Amino acid sequence: MDELRYSHDWDVVIVGAGPVGGHTADLLAKRGHRVLLLEEHNEIGRPFQCAGLVTPNAMHQVGLYETILEEIDGALIHGPSGTLVPVGTGGTVRTYVVCRKLFDEAVVKQSMESGATLWLNSKPKQAEVHSEGVILTVVTDSKEVNISTKLLIGCDGAHSWTRRYFRMGRPKELMVGFQTEVVGYQYRKRWLEMYSGSEIAPGFFAWVIPSGNDSCRIGLWSTADRLDGKSIEECYHNLLNHPLWKDRFSNIRETARYCGPVPSGMVRKAYKNRVLLIGDAAGMAKPTTGGGIGPGFEQINGIVDNLSNAIAENTLSEEKLKSIAKGHFEKMRKEQSRARSLRNLLVSDCEDGELDKHFEQFAKPEVIELINEVGDIEKPVPLGMALLRKVPAFRKLALKAGMKLLFS
Repeated sequence: MDELRYSHDWDVVIVGAGPVGGHTADLLAKRGHRVLLLEEHNEIGRPFQCAGLVTPNAMHQVGLYETILEEIDGALIHGPSGTLVPVGTGGTVRTYVVCRKLFDEAVVKQSMESGATLWLNSKPKQAEVHSEGVILTVVTDSKEVNISTKLLIGCDGAHSWTRRYFRMGRPKELMVGFQTEVVGYQYRKRWLEMYSGSEIAPGFFAWVIPSGNDSCRIGLWSTADRLDGKSIEECYHNLLNHPLWKDRFSNIRETARYCGPVPSGMVRKAYKNRVLLIGDAAGMAKPTTGGGIGPGFEQINGIVDNLSNAIAENTLSEEKLKSIAKGHFEKMRKEQSRARSLRNLLVSDCEDGELDKHFEQFAKPEVIELINEVGDIEKPVPLGMALLRKVPAFRKLALKAGMKLLFS
């Protein structure tokens, strides 16, 4: 340990070179730290397991507007029986659809331009945490090497090796997502569509997202318990053959398909001695949309300055990381929990008949106006609370919502 005490190969090793890992590396490299990014695949941005939506706030942080395929002004949301709720305003961008490969590559390139190092075909095999640092065994290009670092950060996704190796718990929810890339769907430019119903995406929704050059991403998500024995692919076929909407899908041709988990609900303690979890590894995907890039960026942004100081001083004990992260992480966890409670109340725990009644209320002009006034894809809780307070038909849910929010 004497050698480790006086010299580390790296200040920070980040497992996972996705957008959150890349952005974390960029922020820390800019602050003068020696950062190594480990990516288990032989290229960045593959495999692709995401709807590819990036919020304006997240995009502003990285400035990668050249990766945008489509600008999205709003959503056309369909109730189980076909009630349409249009949310958004033409000409006002709500989110961006990006080419995830180009986006991920560009975020990682930013980190490398700031001084970070990238190892492809590289993944950790084991780790030993000591008082002065971490000894990490890495398999890189089929060879094992030992490296030392002050801090190990897991940005390695839903099935995080870091989270599992250090027994840091599990996200509260692990949704199953399925998506195809298609051509031939007739969509409204600058608008995405959402479909609901127990046969399509029990407790959640399906989506059609324009992705440039007349192609679209069609996907859906749900949880294993809500699927109740059905496969996620079966639900996808139910969408394509639904009596209300099958004509819309009759001319589509698939060009690709993907399947992957969506972890939501931050693990109880996303830090241990010299180990930190960021992004999907920590369960940061939004319970209302499944988006993980924005929350991952927010998670690291809120602690990066204090974390940088601790790295410089090599004071990275569990207690120190707790003092740096706890307040910010707890705030994000509480917001996640409140959003989940409202989602369950208004959508996920509703039978189709009850959900149809909710859509009848959502579709009223004054309610659509309220949604457009208060709604924010990044902050769903204020909208949910406004609906409960201001829409008479939802007031009977207010007490129930109050109890859920009180104990969430």
